[in-house]
Amino acid sequence: MTAVKVLLDVDTGVDDALAILFAVAHPGIELLGVSCVAGNAALPQVVENTLRVLDAAGAPDVPVAGGASRPLINPTRDASHVHGADGLGGIELPATARTTHSVDGRPVGAVEMMRMLLVASPEPVTIVALAPQTNLALLLRTYPEIAPKIERVLFMGGSASIGNATAVAEFNVWHDPEAAAIVLDSGIQTLMYGLDVFNHVAVDQETAAELLTSPSRAVRLAGALIGHRMGVGANHEPVYTGLLGDAGALCALVDPDALRIERRPVYVELSGATRGQTVVDRRVFPGEDSLHGLTAATGLTDVALGVDAPRFVDLYLRTIATLA
Repeated sequence: MTAVKVLLDVDTGVDDALAILFAVAHPGIELLGVSCVAGNAALPQVVENTLRVLDAAGAPDVPVAGGASRPLINPTRDASHVHGADGLGGIELPATARTTHSVDGRPVGAVEMMRMLLVASPEPVTIVALAPQTNLALLLRTYPEIAPKIERVLFMGGSASIGNATAVAEFNVWHDPEAAAIVLDSGIQTLMYGLDVFNHVAVDQETAAELLTSPSRAVRLAGALIGHRMGVGANHEPVYTGLLGDAGALCALVDPDALRIERRPVYVELSGATRGQTVVDRRVFPGEDSLHGLTAATGLTDVALGVDAPRFVDLYLRTIATLA
């Protein structure tokens, strides 16, 4: 199996951390670098979490850089109410000697690091975006000539049904809808791993508890992350979900046949009560809006609408079991 060259873009909270563990462990992924953006937590915390999780995974010296500290236009709140004030649900990880990427002693930001890694790669790179897409939008606006070096963008975000940040908008897209719109309109091939599949890939409590007894610190960390109880129930009381969350997008990268995918027009709503909604046009025949020239021109996106959840869970658990 030829490894896929991957750049990860993260806002490392609980499920981003699960995804990083998987990306380090899976032999089908060659992790070129990790860019960080504000989202689940403030940017400095996201960067620190990322460095510490890479340590816990026993990762090689992977370049890491901090990027955008806020959305392109409208500031929005982070998701610390879900992931905790530290972004990792209060899970304490040892301090790390890892530092962010630098060249000749000069710190390099996420956009510049992404450009450098893309230019240096002899073949196009897949970007897996598990966060608001601010860094990626800035990359494409600042260096539009870099687009041919991107094989595709697989992003965790959006929904063809309900939202979580609002009734219709998923958090990553809602946090910076303009950025998501720039990426979707870029002409780069995209795959949307949204809430339609995100909410179904979960580990049962008994299995999560077993992970905590592993001799591997990385596996124990995965068990603690999976077991984190998010305040999503009535009155925001802590509830066990067991969701792999963002890590499912990495599973989709290496096992896409476990998904039911439809290629559909997708655009992002940028105003009003539906701001941040990903509108997925699933119609078989043109509607009245098309007949009257009212639809905006938009490219096609591969949209994940169904998933073999047990298959992804098994893939995830087998993969992280290889970590020391």
